Amino acid sequence: MTDSSVTKKDRVPAFKTIEEEAKFWDTHSVLDYLDEFEQPQFVSKKKQSQGITVRFEPETLAELRAYAQEQGIGPTTLMRMWVLERLKVVKRQHFGK
Repeated sequence: MTDSSVTKKDRVPAFKTIEEEAKFWDTHSVLDYLDEFEQPQFVSKKKQSQGITVRFEPETLAELRAYAQEQGIGPTTLMRMWVLERLKVVKRQHFGK
């Protein structure tokens, strides 16, 4: 028979410093205090996006992938950046914005 009061702590103490809190959590398990924490509510700030398919010749796609890799980003991200940059230019030329 296990007494839950032995393993379960009453409350997370109030800490005066981050160091004090770090020392506490180094010697205690968060699992003993789960009922003290609220379940996080995740809200995506990112707008829902839609996709589009763009077809390239294999050589062109290979070049795109190679350049994206040099930049440290994925080819889809690179294409999105290029399209958005071009749209800004066209918008300025066409609408003066």
